[in-house]
Amino acid sequence: MNKDEFGKSFKWGVSTAAFQIEGSCSAEGKGPSIWDTFSSRKGKILHGQHAQVACDFYNRYDQDLDLVKALHIDNFRFSFAWSRILPEGKGTVNQKGLDFYNRLIDSCLERGINPWPTLYHWDLPQALEDLGGWTNRDIVGWFSDYTDLCARSFGDRIDHWMVMNEPMVFTGAGYFLGVHAPGKTGLKNFFPAVHHAVLSMAAGARILKSANPEAEVGTTFSCSHIEPYSQKSWNVSAAKRADVLFNRLMIEPVLGMGYPDEELGILKGIRKYMQPGDEEKMAFDFDFIGIQTYTREIVRYSLLTPYLHAKLVKAENRRVPLTTMKWEVYPEGIYSIIKKFSGYKQIKKIYITENGAAFPDELRDGKVDDQERLSFIQTSLQQLLNAKDEGCPVDGYFVWTLTDNFEWAEGYHPRFGLIHVDFNTQKRTIKSSGKWYGEFLK
Repeated sequence: MNKDEFGKSFKWGVSTAAFQIEGSCSAEGKGPSIWDTFSSRKGKILHGQHAQVACDFYNRYDQDLDLVKALHIDNFRFSFAWSRILPEGKGTVNQKGLDFYNRLIDSCLERGINPWPTLYHWDLPQALEDLGGWTNRDIVGWFSDYTDLCARSFGDRIDHWMVMNEPMVFTGAGYFLGVHAPGKTGLKNFFPAVHHAVLSMAAGARILKSANPEAEVGTTFSCSHIEPYSQKSWNVSAAKRADVLFNRLMIEPVLGMGYPDEELGILKGIRKYMQPGDEEKMAFDFDFIGIQTYTREIVRYSLLTPYLHAKLVKAENRRVPLTTMKWEVYPEGIYSIIKKFSGYKQIKKIYITENGAAFPDELRDGKVDDQERLSFIQTSLQQLLNAKDEGCPVDGYFVWTLTDNFEWAEGYHPRFGLIHVDFNTQKRTIKSSGKWYGEFLK
């Protein structure tokens, strides 16, 4: 396997997110986000850690972009922190926030690196959460105004946009399970959050496309290959219901198919929050869809699990190799996910906008020999190539992530980076996987 086999147009990159790397959470006029608030609450983050410094990317972005360039990575995915640009989420603009992202974009371009910004990667301004956040329909307007500001401020230098990052995760974990910011629970929060996120995805995309019809506009979804625990009919049906919730709920309305609530009846509760004309407003003809996939899930029937009557069989109980996240090491899943999403005739192009694995990396004698991650990436790429050779419209691959960072509720424990970070000194060390990726792309 070599780079040329993927074709000249194939996009190679690396992905990051503002809250996970930037630090400087209150610097130069930035307002608090829901993750600043959530991280300050006792017991919410592993070991009580926070992202006030994180990777200090806000002050070290030039150093990190030099590493991106040194590794021959042409495409750098990052996100804008909404509350750095609009501290209250709306209204007064923080010019120093705009200046930072202008410098970041210009620094990418100076190095021949293509900037791929994501408008929303989970860090909602706390001021908007105080007004209901994603449960308040007004957020469609707030997000539209924020998108318009970004399009006007940065659009002259951006060829590829991503509207949102994994809406199923930030609504499910943040507004149903309560394990992520803002920590809300229950269907009364989940259903409106889902619907307003879908409306905002499409609204944001229309604004970006209107501002620059030549730019590629996409959005990203979290996906996992799902298999039934056995071929017993009740387990097969449980796996299908899980697939509806985890893989289909967010993308199908965007594709103009509506919510898949006939196959999972509980989802009909979303209809309460729909207004006339919403079916059309939810849909947008995206130039590409970003798929983010890490593992597979095994599902079995569960009478005691409300609404879904299905539960995940934990990887740690299945005697399979595990990552630090306790996810199954299963790079083969990327093939199945690409094939699945290629089945939607409305999808014109697929980019893998996140893929990777966390392992307990150790710095020894100035080196990090992360052979498990290296093997994971190599196998993932071979599986992607297999799908591409079979005609799937996949045309890009972004590793998650550039540097070890703040992994949300898991703090700094899981290390996903191609580059090791000593969080005490901020020293960067390119891992074996990073060196291989750089040589592969050279």
